Formats: sequence, C-alpha cells, structure tokens
Amino acid sequence: MDEEWSLRVDLAAAFRLAVEFNWHEAVGNHFSASVSADGRRFLLNPRWKHFSTIRASDLLRVDADDAETMRRAGAPDPSAWCIHGAVHRAVPQARVLLHCHPPYATALAALRDPMLKPIDQNTARFTGLVGLDRGYGGIADDEAEGQRIAAALARHPVLLMGNHGLSVTAPTVAEAFEHLYFFERASRTLLLAYASGQPLKVMSDAIASKTAADWREYRESAFAHFGQLKAMLDAKDGSYRE
Repeated sequence: MDEEWSLRVDLAAAFRLAVEFNWHEAVGNHFSASVSADGRRFLLNPRWKHFSTIRASDLLRVDADDAETMRRAGAPDPSAWCIHGAVHRAVPQARVLLHCHPPYATALAALRDPMLKPIDQNTARFTGLVGLDRGYGGIADDEAEGQRIAAALARHPVLLMGNHGLSVTAPTVAEAFEHLYFFERASRTLLLAYASGQPLKVMSDAIASKTAADWREYRESAFAHFGQLKAMLDAKDGSYRE
C-alpha cells in the first residue's frame, strides 16, 4: 500500500469513527491530511458528504496555493477551504487537521470561562497544548477568519474555538484522533464536575505539567488505539477502505 493510499484509509476511518462516537454534524465539518512535504497539498472530504459514507477514494486532493480551487466543479465546502486551506498553507507541521463539533467540547466552548481545568488525568493531559480562539465571527468563510485560526494552531496543536467547536492537529491521523478522543472525554469530565455544583479541586501547575509530561511517554498508545478502532470498523463495515 503506497503512502498516500494508507493516509486516505486512515483519514476515511477517522470520518467513520466520528460517527461511531457521535461527533459528526449532518453533512458539515471537515478533516484533512497533508500529502506533500510542505503541507500545502492535502486530502479533504468532499462537500456535503455524510461522514458515515466516506471512503478513501472519495477524498479530494487539493492544493492550498491553487486560487482556482473554489471555481472548479466539485469544489470543497467554502468553510473547509477557509480553515483547512489557511492552516495547511501556513502551518506545515499541522500534517493532519480534524475539525468538528463534539457535544461536550462544544458545550465547553460556549462557556464564559471555557478553559480546560486540570482536575483529572485526562484534563491534565492537555496542559500546555490548548489554545483558545475567542474571535468567532460566524461560519468561517473569509480569509481573515482562516488566517486567525491558522495563527492559533501554529502555537498550539489543540484549539478550542469559542462559540464554535474543536480543531486538533498532529503529525498523523492516529495522533490527531487521539487528541480529539481524549479532549472530548476531558470536556465531559469537567462539565460533569461543574454540574455537581461543588467547587472544583484543580491540580497545581506543577502536578498538571508533570501529568502532561507523563502522558507523552504513552505516545505509541495512540497507534494501538487507532488500529483497534479500525479493526472494530472492519468487523462492522470495511467499505471506508475502498
């Protein structure tokens, strides 16, 4: 299997898994992955295709520098081009970019204080990794919006987008999906703790930082987790590989 096809299969699996975890939203939201060394040529889901139906062969191959992209037949969704085009153009280390609106992360993004406080291992995992974008200006469809989001993702691999949702980046699909998976779990834990009405027991900065560092020792677990999730998909419906 060549490198691009392997990447297509992994990205298609991420779409299907987003459905399994109920992170999808109608025929919106977008995942992408770079196929060139400079990050500017990338794979992206087609416009208005439900995540549950996406196959490896369906993914568009687009060029962030191609000004004619949105004028061609089969152009991607404008908001996808706005965000993903800007990020892959400006942030080459963001090889994979997953953007969606998972319920708990999106609820956290709607709070006046949306900071992910370190109250357990999963919330502390993200110490130093999360940026907060408070500049929401409606559905992302203009150049300035994309540039602002790209600048934020250049500083942090995880971006909680105020009044919007969540974007994560990583070198591989497996690692990006792991960010998405654990951030949604962390958001759920924090919101459940808030719902108790009792004061939070927030870790010290030192313990939160140590916990985050400890998590980095488990980097390889992302690949084991993603591989087993793909095996789950294969047992149910392996058409994402087509």
